[in-house]
Amino acid sequence: MPRRARNIRLTHLDAHSRPTMVDVGGKAVSHRIAEAEARVRLPAAVARALRRSGHRTKKGPVFDTAIVAGVMAAKRTSELIPFCHPLALEQCQINIGFAPKSAGAAVIVIHCRVEVRHKTGVEMEALTGATVAALTIYDMCKALSHNIRIASVRLLSKSGGKHVVGTRPGSRARMGTRARTRVAA
Repeated sequence: MPRRARNIRLTHLDAHSRPTMVDVGGKAVSHRIAEAEARVRLPAAVARALRRSGHRTKKGPVFDTAIVAGVMAAKRTSELIPFCHPLALEQCQINIGFAPKSAGAAVIVIHCRVEVRHKTGVEMEALTGATVAALTIYDMCKALSHNIRIASVRLLSKSGGKHVVGTRPGSRARMGTRARTRVAA
């Protein structure tokens, strides 16, 4: 095992290697921002049907419903992930749109940006928001095809805490021209 890997201490384990919540009592409050992205791959026929219908299926408006679901999930992350601290999010913004054309299947890109002033970060909230939005798209489109894949979920950036990830916090994910934006807290 590399030397650096042996020296890493997992923050959610106590001195006896039992699961524990991280104590953030001594940390300073700072403005924290995290951005995450999820990608959903659709068969070309499903993408065409969505575009023709204005992003609607029999279940309703796909992108709008995914935005609401993603925001709701981000706000409830501490109820889903055992050791996440409950946070009163100040902003959660989800953008959804088709990525520029690629060969074969079409790709929907979901971008979730979350902000808070707190002692702990919001990357789990951003990842949860993007993931649940992707799951919602799958659920609303599965009647058209079960060959839909949530291809990736990743943290794009985080800032405001001890570690900064990504190069440009606050930047928007690049999406096609049919992006939808909704802002909620």
